[in-house]
Amino acid sequence: MDKLRPIIGRLLKSIAIIATIIVLNFLLIRLAPGDPAAAMAGEAGAADEAFMAQLREQFGLDRPLYQQLAYYFADVVRLDLGYSYRQREAVVELILDRLPATLLLTISGFIVALGLGVLMGVTSAMRVGRLTDRLISLFALLFYATPLFWVGLMAIMLFSVWLGWLPSFGMESVGAGYAGWTRAADIAHHLILPAGTLGLFYVAVYTRLTRASMLEVKDMDFVRTARAKGLRHGLIVRRHILRNAMLPVITFAGIQAGQLVGGAVLTETVFAWPGIGRLAFDALLQRDYPVLLGVFFVTSVMVVVFNIITDMAYRIADPRIEVAS
Repeated sequence: MDKLRPIIGRLLKSIAIIATIIVLNFLLIRLAPGDPAAAMAGEAGAADEAFMAQLREQFGLDRPLYQQLAYYFADVVRLDLGYSYRQREAVVELILDRLPATLLLTISGFIVALGLGVLMGVTSAMRVGRLTDRLISLFALLFYATPLFWVGLMAIMLFSVWLGWLPSFGMESVGAGYAGWTRAADIAHHLILPAGTLGLFYVAVYTRLTRASMLEVKDMDFVRTARAKGLRHGLIVRRHILRNAMLPVITFAGIQAGQLVGGAVLTETVFAWPGIGRLAFDALLQRDYPVLLGVFFVTSVMVVVFNIITDMAYRIADPRIEVAS
């Protein structure tokens, strides 16, 4: 029971955090200017008061704010995220239809950022003060200081328009009718630009963080002891320096994994990637509140799950660390 207590405590805290986020998101969305009933009536070409009053009654917009919040919270507990004003479809179905594309993009971008960032950070730390170190630091700073959407647009201009190597938009070739491994290869081909763009922005952070952590660990007593024992340099780097230097990297990776979904909004918009980031952007322009709230809820749950996974990764990286409740 004592071993389960920290896990139970963490789950209860996570539930409380998600409940708070649900309430805050609902109130912030309702404070936004604009009337979804007026937007829907305008699209229908019948923007008279009677029709708008009928729409408000149909979607519960005529109730007091506290009643709308209570009904919405009860629906979310039942995993009912409402009904899209614009698309006339259940929000859960819309999100589930788009979620695989977002997960594919964010996980690919995360792997690019973490893998390339750690590799460059280790290389930079092992050649500190040399030309390689300076070039890696310059490369990392350049991509960190460059806006994400600009990198995406320049990547499209270079690799799609000028060179013609990669597709510039979409998740797969429209009307191609591919199946099996051919379809998987086509999706991977479309994934290169958006995943690379999303990952490159965070490569700089992992590079600098890994470099600083490696430089701090490499001069500690246990590393000097390992050298005195005559262990090979590569073995010392992998087992002693890198393993201990990875703890701050794991910390940031857990936080940044959830933030990638936010970055995916820009990336999915630039590359017309059919994920929930693009869905949220369209819902914002259309004042489709249930869809926006549904996307916020799903991303909040994803952030909490990533944080729990980070705690578990801590235990794997250093078994001495206990998961606090």
